[in-house]
Amino acid sequence: MTISGETPRFVRVLARKDVLALAFGAMIGWGWIVMTGTWILSAGSLGAVSAFLIGGVAIVLVGLTYAELAAAMPQAGGEHVYSYRGLGHLASFVCTWAIVLGYMTVVSFEAVALPTVVENLVPGYSVGHLWTIAGWNVEATWVAVGVAGSLLMMWINYIGIRTAALVQKLVTALIVVVGLMFLTGALFTGDGGNLTPLFTGDNSVPGGIMSVLVMVPFMFVGFDVIPQAAEEIDLPQRDIGRLLMFSVLLAVLWYAAIIFGTALSLGPDAIDPDSLAVPDAMAAAFSSNWAGKLMVLAGMAGILTSWNAFYIGGSRAIYALAKADMLPRMFAELHPRYNTPTNAILLIGAVSSLAPLLGRSAMVWLVDAGGLGIVLAYLFVAASFVVLRYREPEMQRPFLVPGGKGVGIVAIALSLALVALYLPGSPSALLPVEWVIFGVWMIGGAAMYGWARVRYGVHAPDSAAGP
Repeated sequence: MTISGETPRFVRVLARKDVLALAFGAMIGWGWIVMTGTWILSAGSLGAVSAFLIGGVAIVLVGLTYAELAAAMPQAGGEHVYSYRGLGHLASFVCTWAIVLGYMTVVSFEAVALPTVVENLVPGYSVGHLWTIAGWNVEATWVAVGVAGSLLMMWINYIGIRTAALVQKLVTALIVVVGLMFLTGALFTGDGGNLTPLFTGDNSVPGGIMSVLVMVPFMFVGFDVIPQAAEEIDLPQRDIGRLLMFSVLLAVLWYAAIIFGTALSLGPDAIDPDSLAVPDAMAAAFSSNWAGKLMVLAGMAGILTSWNAFYIGGSRAIYALAKADMLPRMFAELHPRYNTPTNAILLIGAVSSLAPLLGRSAMVWLVDAGGLGIVLAYLFVAASFVVLRYREPEMQRPFLVPGGKGVGIVAIALSLALVALYLPGSPSALLPVEWVIFGVWMIGGAAMYGWARVRYGVHAPDSAAGP
């Protein structure tokens, strides 16, 4: 809390468990509930696990660049600070504005995911047809649940990081407890014969693994919220980098364990592509429908942890841009009592609250476009890491990555490969409407950036000026 008369500033209140829950909760989200069955059918039990272990190695290498930079420059805005110091003013804006798109779309998608999950718990609650978008019927009660959830998350983040961190810890703990229950039940009651086939694919074993591998990086989006909130972390700088890496490793183990437990409990013939495989596997492991419902609740908890974390990350990224006079200064204002970037939070809340009105199909377009923004930010951070290793070898680095230059170059190559997944010719290339969304976002950002340069001039963010 800010003392009367003082300028509001971020308060360092996030402890070790808060930071770990923030990053891990952001990465696990809801996708594992929806997609696990598809992964197993596409690559086989061992093939799907292998895809996540291979993809996890790639994310660890990218994460190492984040870990070193986050420990060296523990300031709000993360990517904004690193890319400014390494690559300059314009590159810093492009990098941060791109990841803001990613955060905005994830937060918006959670407002659509919540009413979808509620439909699994309360079938038939969606009534009051409003309109149809991209083949999806938007219902009034369905929209109401999404808007209510968005307003609740906005309020939690508005009243302070302590409240948001407490919610994150409690909900993440629920997910972990249910996940351990599931894995224990699967190990005791599962059938090893259900694991066959170990590998599947249309043409070859690698083909099946590749079909899952292209989705893996997007399941780990979220570790990057730690750098965004670094100015509110009350830990030694070196520990920030360590916790970031530990959270990534935990997420790799989580996905691998969930896939293994699901495959062990359900044979491929029992996996319904149109159903939720993990709740079905939980019900099979405990021979009871209540267990499946409990797993759906854990999935709902994953929505909340991801939603909360990206509210924190997105609002701090917008704050950092505004503080550096790359966006209107109103978004750099901190609440005098709660020490939160309230205008940035209100902006995210407004966008998130409108999202359910578009329905689920249209939101897929937004999330795909946002994914490109996130992997572009990864590329900029990896490039900044390498540039700073060469340009500022004496820079204080509390968390020093061994063989850093080589790791950075590999991270750049991996980031370029991730960007290529969105380009024409790739199986996961963006649709024309998704390119329009991405283009409109970047053009709109360029217009605000140009206005801010004329209105405020150009200066370096305090946190990027050097130690």
